[in-house]
Amino acid sequence: MARRGQELREHILETAKFAFLEDGFERTSMDAVAARAGTSKRSLYAHFPTKDVLFHAVVEHIRGSFGGRIRTPATYSDDPREAAVRYCGRFVQLLHWSAAARMIRLGIAEADRLPDLAAGLYDVLFGTTAADLAAYLTTALDLTPGRAEAISHELFGLVLHPTLPRLLFGLEPLVDELPDESTLASDVDLDRIRRLLREVLPAEA
Repeated sequence: MARRGQELREHILETAKFAFLEDGFERTSMDAVAARAGTSKRSLYAHFPTKDVLFHAVVEHIRGSFGGRIRTPATYSDDPREAAVRYCGRFVQLLHWSAAARMIRLGIAEADRLPDLAAGLYDVLFGTTAADLAAYLTTALDLTPGRAEAISHELFGLVLHPTLPRLLFGLEPLVDELPDESTLASDVDLDRIRRLLREVLPAEA
C-alpha cells in the first residue's frame, strides 16, 4: 500500500536526512530525494515546495528524534548531580553516532549560505540540550536561573572538549548504529564528567 499523508511526510524526511548526510546540501536534488523515497516529484513538492523548506523540516525532524533519544536529565537518576553527569554522558555518547556527527559537519558546511538553518541545527543539538540541563538544575538544586544557565554552558563546554573537535576532524571513530544507553558507562568516561561537575558546581554549593 502506498504511503500517504503524515506517513509519507515522515518517510520523506527520513530519506532526505540520509540523502543530505551522504551527499551534502548542494549535491542533493529534489529529484534524487523523490527517487530514494519511492514517491513522485509531485507528492514531494506537495509536502515540501523547495529544497530549503525540506532541509528546514529535516532539522525540525532531527530536533524531535534527538530529544527523544537524550530525554531529560531527571530520567537518568534520582540524584541531581548524577543525573546531570549521565545526561551529559549520554550527549557525548550520541555525538559518536555517525548520523549526529555528519549532521553537525553539514551544518558547519552550510553556515555561510544558510545561516538560519545552521543556527537551527545548533539549537537542536546544543542549545536545547544545555537549556534543558539548566532548567533541571534550577529546580533540582534550587539554583537561580542565571547561575544554572552559566553552570550548564560551562559544563558542556568542558565535557565536549576535546571530544567534539576530534570527532569533527575524524580523529575519533564514529559508530553507524545508534549508541545504546545500556553501554553508556563503558562508552563514556563518566568519572571525568563527575570531576568536571565538581569544578563548576562544588559539593557545598
